[in-house]
Amino acid sequence: MDPGLYSHGDPFVQWRWLRANDPVYWHPATELPGFWALTRYEDVRTAYRDAETFSSAQGILLRPADHGADPGGGRTLALTDAPRHRQLRGLVDEWFSVRSVRSLESEMAGITKAIVDKALQQGSCDFVADVAARVPLYVICKMMGVPESDWEYLYDLTSKAFAAGDPLDRRFAHLEILGYFETLQAEKARRPADDLVSVLATATLDGERLDAEDVILNCDNLLVGGTENTRIAAAGGMLAFLEHPEQWRKLTEDRELLASGVEEVLRWTSTATHIMRTATRTTEIHGKTIEAGDRVVFWLPSANRDETVFDDPDTFTVTRKPNRHLALGFGEHFCLGSMLAKVELRLLYGELLDRSVRVEYAGEPRLLDSIVVNGPERLPVRLTAA
Repeated sequence: MDPGLYSHGDPFVQWRWLRANDPVYWHPATELPGFWALTRYEDVRTAYRDAETFSSAQGILLRPADHGADPGGGRTLALTDAPRHRQLRGLVDEWFSVRSVRSLESEMAGITKAIVDKALQQGSCDFVADVAARVPLYVICKMMGVPESDWEYLYDLTSKAFAAGDPLDRRFAHLEILGYFETLQAEKARRPADDLVSVLATATLDGERLDAEDVILNCDNLLVGGTENTRIAAAGGMLAFLEHPEQWRKLTEDRELLASGVEEVLRWTSTATHIMRTATRTTEIHGKTIEAGDRVVFWLPSANRDETVFDDPDTFTVTRKPNRHLALGFGEHFCLGSMLAKVELRLLYGELLDRSVRVEYAGEPRLLDSIVVNGPERLPVRLTAA
């Protein structure tokens, strides 16, 4: 539970021990509430699948007890259970379908090319901020109907909101994001267009319009969900390729490996460090009794390195098949933007490969101090085109 373990230590040592010795571990309360820790793949997968027993409505992340309930509980896609979750998902599902993502692919490719062009002109850049953060943000902004003139404004706000610096600065940035969507959803309610915010701003569930605050919270949920984990996965994947250059060479020699390479990046980075559920009824896992109301935390990087499921799990290899990782969740709450994220990663790495871009360290990487997401906070690199 020490954020510094993820930036300066090795949490996989603890996770390996827990998987072998105490896979359903009770962690007593500190400033955070007490919780059960699940570290094995099959236990996490089974709990994901049982949404009736393991509820999302009370929050999906550990938060200090004195912070109170998550304001999005029971209101956003990520923090609702059936039937509300299915109703909300039904409003936007089509936008993230294979067909819709493929129809956007040429525009996404253009966005990616422009971002790589700019990074090449700079020569040296921070791969996190200058490349990995911009691709998913610009794409989700386009899908949400955010005017292109506002993309940089939201980029600045999300950079502050996701930063590991002053919590007060992060909070103010997040409030500004909510304020931005308050204005945008009101405009889209008056003059709807063909975009995600318009869908939410004009939607009805059970015969009633969505409350404006629910629209704003779901817009925020889409923005964060559509950017943060893909940003860190793209940067974490590049860090993995820098640490394992022979795997990048395999991609240059055989572009057919790019799809399996993207899946391995997702497994290897497992950027959502933990996901929480709340038990709705008494249940038992490996002889441990979990009571109704208990918090249960899934440690996804541990599940995705489970040696009973993955051969040689601590090796990064782009040829890994099968690769049934849980980086994008499972069951009812399987990531809405999973296809979008995979295409964004494929387009980004594909653009670098197509142009024979050489990526080299230009400084020391810095990892995030966080128990929520893990991966690079900064990745200074030099980009040169052949």
